Amino acid sequence: MPSVDVRTTTGETVGSIELDESLFGITPHVPVLHQVVTAQLAAARRGTQSTKTRAEVSGGGAKPFRQKGTGRARQGSTRAPHWQGGGIALGPKPRSYKQRTPKKMIRLALASALSDRASDGHVVVLDSWGFAAAKTKEATTALSALGLEGKLMIVVAADDETTIKSFRNLPEVQLVTVNQLNAYDVLCNDWVVFTRSVLPGVATATAPVAVEAPVEAAAEPESESEPEPASESESEDEQ
Repeated sequence: MPSVDVRTTTGETVGSIELDESLFGITPHVPVLHQVVTAQLAAARRGTQSTKTRAEVSGGGAKPFRQKGTGRARQGSTRAPHWQGGGIALGPKPRSYKQRTPKKMIRLALASALSDRASDGHVVVLDSWGFAAAKTKEATTALSALGLEGKLMIVVAADDETTIKSFRNLPEVQLVTVNQLNAYDVLCNDWVVFTRSVLPGVATATAPVAVEAPVEAAAEPESESEPEPASESESEDEQ
């Protein structure tokens, strides 16, 4: 199982943590990675391109010249595709470029990208950022102390506003939340930085639960016996 040192913002090592082997320790599946990244880029296309057909171009209602006697080929409209100013034949129309990608392929592509960065030693885990206030200067100092250069992906919690505001003005840093992790963004960055609280695939340690001895069931109180109904002979005597 792969492991990585846990560091602080000053660059000190305070321990180590084992990474999830299914996310950070697999052999990258290049064909699936290529297909998922291609589908993601295709889905990002707006698909708003459009051209007008001969039915949508204005004009062209009158026949340009008479049918016979001119020596020219017969024409019915000046808005046909072969006329200047006419409609476009087989031109692009608004469409969606989205491709159906199974969820298992998306997870495999993300695991392949994270495993590739982990094999290069470009996955960093911090104990916490611990910024008292949102200051870009402190964020820059922390990155220098950690020795991180190039493009960085920093995974943060969605409610960690102090960290988000500290890094959002740095052009070489991309901020993402845990649920926004994807293969394409991981491949576009040189380093992937996590904190303990947002590291995926790490189970939180819980205290062992004490098992109590089984309690014997208390004896149920004997219910008062109801008087038996009197026999028919007794009831007749009483009458």
